[in-house]
Amino acid sequence: MKREDTMNLARDAAAQHSQPAASPAQPVVELKDVHKSFGSNQVLKGVSFAIPRGQVVAIIGKSGSGKSTALRCIDRLEIIDSGTINVCGHAVHDPAIDLRQLRQDVGIVFQSYNLFPHLTVEQNITLAPKAVKNLPAAKAREIAARTLQQVGLADKAQAYPELLSGGQQQRVAIARSLAMEPQVMLFDEVTSALDPQLTGEVLRVIEALAQGGMTMVLVTHEMEFAARVADTIIYMHEGKVWETGPGDMLKNPQTAELRDFLSHGL
Repeated sequence: MKREDTMNLARDAAAQHSQPAASPAQPVVELKDVHKSFGSNQVLKGVSFAIPRGQVVAIIGKSGSGKSTALRCIDRLEIIDSGTINVCGHAVHDPAIDLRQLRQDVGIVFQSYNLFPHLTVEQNITLAPKAVKNLPAAKAREIAARTLQQVGLADKAQAYPELLSGGQQQRVAIARSLAMEPQVMLFDEVTSALDPQLTGEVLRVIEALAQGGMTMVLVTHEMEFAARVADTIIYMHEGKVWETGPGDMLKNPQTAELRDFLSHGL
């Protein structure tokens, strides 16, 4: 499938499931003074940021800066020590939160694809809509077909994961998250295990989703991609939000730490 076709499909699908605009006072994702430690290692040291609906935020930083931990806290895969996180109207910091409801609104894709090898691509995608949303099998298959078309893999529904390239498996993982029709998508270094050609396949899908209006948070080491796609870039350093700005901030960093990071790469 051509790049233009993939992007058009994703834009059309995102439009079908567009959400009403959030007011500036009610961002769809908001972290306030978030702290998180693992034992004696303090990983997040008062992290705060807010994301309006339809915006794309890229989080960058050195290994150990806290960027992936911050992302995982948004979906409550990690429980914070203090502070507040609100996502799609869910108080993620609340011990009584309904995780089932939260994870219907928030999709997350990791570096590892985590596909079930004994299930076909279609079965991998339909599993959660049937189990979590109680959708009939026919409706779940319809959604699987649509999301596979979004990611350019409409012809792979009956294939098994082992027959797919790494880039194709990652696109199936994205389709699986999209099948739950989330309001927010989180991506945690989804291209770090892929070679440049396969990386391009996955980034084109993410870029198409961004153009379709999907609210997204990307932890990434792809600086050019972040600069091109993100509405806001957050540079994290030593567990803190160190510098924030639009994509072109990477051309004119304001802090010595970001200048050093960009000059030395990862």
